[in-house]
Amino acid sequence: MTDLAQRAAAAWGLAHARLRFVAGRENQVHRVTVASAGHYALRIKRPGYRSRAELASELQWMAALAQAGLLVPRPVPSLAGRLLEEVDGHQVDLLTWLPGQTLGAALQEDPAPDPAPLFHALGQQMARLHAASDAWIPPADFTRVRWDAEGLLGEAPVWGRFWEHPALSADDRRLFVQVRSAARHELQRLQDRLDFGLIHADLVRENVLLHGERIGLLDFDDGGWGYRVFDLATTLLKFTGAPGYPVIQRALLRGYQAVRPLDTATLDLFLALRALTYVGWVVPRLAEDGAQARSQRYMATAREVCERWLSGPPAP
Repeated sequence: MTDLAQRAAAAWGLAHARLRFVAGRENQVHRVTVASAGHYALRIKRPGYRSRAELASELQWMAALAQAGLLVPRPVPSLAGRLLEEVDGHQVDLLTWLPGQTLGAALQEDPAPDPAPLFHALGQQMARLHAASDAWIPPADFTRVRWDAEGLLGEAPVWGRFWEHPALSADDRRLFVQVRSAARHELQRLQDRLDFGLIHADLVRENVLLHGERIGLLDFDDGGWGYRVFDLATTLLKFTGAPGYPVIQRALLRGYQAVRPLDTATLDLFLALRALTYVGWVVPRLAEDGAQARSQRYMATAREVCERWLSGPPAP
């Protein structure tokens, strides 16, 4: 992959820059160091995960968010003036490198920081992301995935048919099918009341950067059209079993609502929907190292939040 990365870097005139592999899942990411210009992120896309039109739309959206003042990676045009290049059959882009520490790393420090101000600030930044996205007029050919009722619960969900996970117990399968049916009815009932627009869809702690007083947002691979509460649920899901969860939830929601209004009465529903997406996501990855243990965690979390939503108070 290093040879491919060097050939890809050449499209930006960086063939002789220093490359260091830093991550690999949906993208192969290399940190590019240029003595005179700093650092960049070279991303080599996994073939078939997103269409070229979707990748181009992602970059247009990120450029608009950067222009609006959000701290996000900014796409860098190639020597040919394009934001997206094809190299040896792979789609490739180059982004500015954001400095900082991930939220996940910060929360692991000893002593641990107070989570309330961190999540309050993250809620504010998430609201700014949604506001800036609403203010932007996408080009006519803009296309991204849809985390709507069909994308979450239809016959072909964005991340797969979670109710067909091969390791589900009979009880879990019945539970997930029941939630799928009930949630489809609830989304239909509330469709005119739910805030819907462009969302990041993956603001987990590894995709949030702390840089001084600012918060950076990384990895827009899964961003698209969706329910705004889904973004909040994505951030909160991995913390639902933590002792400090009530503080984290309250801070995130209050931070968001300090910037723009949002009805969060459906949060438990979207926690359940977010958890179910992970059950579907892991199915084609079950052969990867560690995937079996990860799969068990995803199913256990989905079971917990789905049961909580089903047993919650009746909707008003």
